[in-house]
Amino acid sequence: MKIFSLQLCNFRQFYGKTPVIYFASGERNTTVIHGNNGAGKTTLLNAFTWILYEKFTPAFASPNVLVNKRALKQNDFNASVECSGTLEFEHDSKKYQVQRKFYAYFNKNNVIEYGNINLYMHVIGDDGRWNPPTEKPEDVIEQILPQSLHHYFFFDGEHIEHISRSEQKTNLAEDTKELIGIKVLDRAIEHVKKAKKTLQEELTLIGDSQIKKILEEQHKSEKQQEILLNKIDKSRLEIERYEREKEVINQELLGLNGAKQMQKSKIELEAEEKKVRQELQQVNLQIKNQLSTQAYTIFLSETFAQFQNCLAKMREKGQLPSGIKQQFVEQLLEQQECICGRELVKETEAYQAVEAWTNKAGSAEIEETAIRLEAKVNDVEESLSVFWQRFDTNKAKVNNLREQLAENETKLDNLKEKLRNYPEADVKQQQEKLDAVERKIKELTLELGGDQQQLKTIESSIDTNQKQIDKHKVKEEKQAQAKRRIEGTKEIIERLSRVKELLEKQFRLSLEQKVQEIFSQISFTSYIPRLNERYELNLVENTCGIAQNVAASTGENQILSLSFIGGIIDRVRTWSEQNNLIGPDSSTFPVVMDSPFGSLDEIYRRQVAQSIPKLANQLVIMVTKTQWRGEVEEEVQPYLGREYVLVYHSSKPDCEEDTITIDNQIYPLVGKSANVFEYTEIIEVNKSWSLNNVVRT
Repeated sequence: MKIFSLQLCNFRQFYGKTPVIYFASGERNTTVIHGNNGAGKTTLLNAFTWILYEKFTPAFASPNVLVNKRALKQNDFNASVECSGTLEFEHDSKKYQVQRKFYAYFNKNNVIEYGNINLYMHVIGDDGRWNPPTEKPEDVIEQILPQSLHHYFFFDGEHIEHISRSEQKTNLAEDTKELIGIKVLDRAIEHVKKAKKTLQEELTLIGDSQIKKILEEQHKSEKQQEILLNKIDKSRLEIERYEREKEVINQELLGLNGAKQMQKSKIELEAEEKKVRQELQQVNLQIKNQLSTQAYTIFLSETFAQFQNCLAKMREKGQLPSGIKQQFVEQLLEQQECICGRELVKETEAYQAVEAWTNKAGSAEIEETAIRLEAKVNDVEESLSVFWQRFDTNKAKVNNLREQLAENETKLDNLKEKLRNYPEADVKQQQEKLDAVERKIKELTLELGGDQQQLKTIESSIDTNQKQIDKHKVKEEKQAQAKRRIEGTKEIIERLSRVKELLEKQFRLSLEQKVQEIFSQISFTSYIPRLNERYELNLVENTCGIAQNVAASTGENQILSLSFIGGIIDRVRTWSEQNNLIGPDSSTFPVVMDSPFGSLDEIYRRQVAQSIPKLANQLVIMVTKTQWRGEVEEEVQPYLGREYVLVYHSSKPDCEEDTITIDNQIYPLVGKSANVFEYTEIIEVNKSWSLNNVVRT
């Protein structure tokens, strides 16, 4: 999971739509967000967990009060205010946009009324369009980073020690199993156990009252379907209109001499991007077709070996091929004459001698069938190498095309940025108009995707109801199948349990070793972390030759928890390369932490600051001025990719203003509000910035 950006709208301290916060990655993988206490650092941390899981950290005050008060107060009664958070990220080469949103308003009694909180998700396809996923957004997020694991990657640094404390140890084992994929085996075992009971139960008939209720639901769903279809048609027409407007602006930019060459290059890049996406779709379709028609052959190796072994045994017995065929022996007995000319009369010694060859002779039908099957098996085995060669070639094409897309997108972004900052006003104005049109197209596309997602849900409901209506009888075959299946469940449970036990032990020992390695790099004590069979994390000392548990301080617990997170990320990444269990994405991990240095002394602050940028592929740190300066800034600086400042505007007339100096530039931290409301502003740190750039709203 690689996070790209975050944007909030009327969320807690943040009035209106905030600027988009973009997150660093690559070699400079760290994003630092500066802010005083109360400015909104904890709010930003909880924005991640709210958007993804509708969850909050333990220290987050008043989690039920999310909507910005200024936005509510400045609206008329019964006029709703949007409160939302939008997160864009990448997983498994797919880009996702997740948005959680609700509306609120003051009623006539001056009481806040809240609407339903809804979750929306869109995925950008190979064609460059945003579409809703085929699964529920909650299920997609659960597959990418399960909810039970989010507190390892989004956490309050001042309370991180909870991971290693005793009351959390029972959860630790279950969460770790989830992260490495072993939890999949637990679920499989539970499903098999439940299947034993389910297979013995009879299916009940759908009663008349139930059918009546389903018919009413069907009628309601069909009305909703009609409304959505009309809305989707209108959205498509709007998108087409804006696409035409976009084309006009592009042509106008071509007519401006100053921007002609850049605009021409941009059009060429957009055409190239469209071409690459079409090719990417074709290659992916080829892969799907190949898998759907030929993938089964890779599972036949054992069957082929059994077949060849069976043929070999028959040949050893002289049955394949055989010099004498059953048909020939039977013909001699019918003619009552041997090939030597001797008469074959029943019950004579000569007759019985020839008749004995009936069981020894081979069958022509069996031999012919075996020859045909052997030829077919050989053909299939030979086709396997061709299958893998073609599959690898297509996968290489996909990777190459994705790299081309990424390079193309970078060039396009650079060209657009040049046009936005072009000295000639006409060029700059046209590009701004083009940006606005493209934003509108994206908004409409996302809205269209949301409607299509809702339509798919309704159509699925209609289909399910129709199947229930058509269902009148219990399938008795289920009962017969259940008896046969139950016999196989015992062996399945036994084998899965054994595999789980071995894998879990192997991973736990590997994890303990990595946690010890990280802890020793940060801590100046001689304590050693230990992870037992129940995944209980403890510190022990061995100064007297006997390992004894020690009572860890708050700082040591923080370091122990950070070491555990670092060990988990490192070992899961290595584990995923060597094992095929189904678990969350193990290629990239973001870590978002609020105030990770609060209760640590100088030595530990430096050691932690050296280590945390190496824990994950992406790191987001939220710090106060005092937490940042000195050894922390010095150690994190080589990894720093992006910086932001949270400017808190206080409504107190006598508030004490505060600033922070970054790269010899002064940025405000606390200032007076231009109105009666308090709010927080987000500013990105850049070299050309100065204090005069602040616009107070």
